[in-house]
Amino acid sequence: MIPRVVIAAPASGCGKTTVATGLMAALRRRGDKVAPFKVGPDYIDPGYHTLAAGRPGRNLDPVLVGESTVAPLLLRGAAGADIAVIEGVMGMFDGRDPASDFGSTAHIAKLLQAPVILVVDAWGQARSMAALVHGFRAFDTSIRLAGVIANRVGSAYHASILATACEEVGLPLLGALRRDESLQVPSRHLGLVTAAEHGPEAVRVIDSMAHLVAGGVDLDEVTAVARSAGPLPGTPWESGMAEAGRPVIAIAGGPAFTFGYAEHAELLAEAGAQVEVFDPLHDSALPEGARGLVLPGGFPEQHAEALSANEPLRRAVAEFRGPVHAECGGLLFLVKSLDGHPMCGVLDATAEMTASLSLGYRDAVAVSDSPLCAEGTRWTGHEFHRTVVHPVHGPKPAWVWRDREGSVVREGYVSGQVHASYLHTHPVANPGAIARFVARATR
Repeated sequence: MIPRVVIAAPASGCGKTTVATGLMAALRRRGDKVAPFKVGPDYIDPGYHTLAAGRPGRNLDPVLVGESTVAPLLLRGAAGADIAVIEGVMGMFDGRDPASDFGSTAHIAKLLQAPVILVVDAWGQARSMAALVHGFRAFDTSIRLAGVIANRVGSAYHASILATACEEVGLPLLGALRRDESLQVPSRHLGLVTAAEHGPEAVRVIDSMAHLVAGGVDLDEVTAVARSAGPLPGTPWESGMAEAGRPVIAIAGGPAFTFGYAEHAELLAEAGAQVEVFDPLHDSALPEGARGLVLPGGFPEQHAEALSANEPLRRAVAEFRGPVHAECGGLLFLVKSLDGHPMCGVLDATAEMTASLSLGYRDAVAVSDSPLCAEGTRWTGHEFHRTVVHPVHGPKPAWVWRDREGSVVREGYVSGQVHASYLHTHPVANPGAIARFVARATR
């Protein structure tokens, strides 16, 4: 059994990232082994979770991996931990579409049979909190709302009023956090600045979060809530892959390429690969003996000048002849230029920043055979970018899907050994694709 608790909120901006990340760090400093999780396809929060908990931050997303895989993935990621802390996404019942809670924090709580602590922004509220909390508990009685943490509390007297309001509806106030501007994390066009880019400042912010939560939340009561979850049926998720050899697979990392799921490198290793991470901002060559190349997402547009200045590494990527799997930021690195800065030139395309955001899940079908997957493979992924590539796809696009208006969208590039696309995919949804990629690298 793994004690577990979901940190939810009525809406984005209520402070659940502060509470969840601070809770992870505070429990770790108390001596607990904490397994950190994030609901949905978010890449940024798990980076802060990793720093806070000292274990890889992982995502739980039934849209990307299927409902039946969520609990086994939690058991896999929480192996050896004392407690799992799961940060929700957006408002508690906000999922993929407005007609259901599929993919929402509430959905995850039900799949994991986990109690929920609701983080409420108390600024400007008093007894009204009772009505808000009552509404969230009554909306779906299959979810066990176990307590409340009030954020942005004005004073001790304010906290006492909020505690009384929670008592009116039979729920405990487990914490009251004062407003603290020092917890602000810099943001940009796609959200928060990643932990890797924020560097020492990210550690300072997490220290502040841990101090705030440790001083304002009853950690023993939160732990008791987590322990009330009871046994979780099933076994940890396993890929079931057989080793295909020992090829070196190089994965881009560092501040410019931080958008990847923790399971990706794990599955590559389970398929027999020797995984080596390199930083395109600083390393002048690919890892020795590299036979496959993975370029995950990130913010290369924020580092375009530095990436362009590393000519030896760009040349090494351009001359690489093994299989290449590039997603979003990785796609941008492979084009001829990004906002006018020369990139690797592997793809006959250019990229630039725009004012519009492409965001959402995509039910995609592979339309070209590639080192990653066979033609006809179905894979639900996620788009999240403000850049655009010209042309949108090559002679052989990677994917096809229908947009909300029903129009057919062809996207990405398949060129020889290269599979490049804006679509972020979760490897657990298709471990066969990872095995296929490693097998191609052994040839």
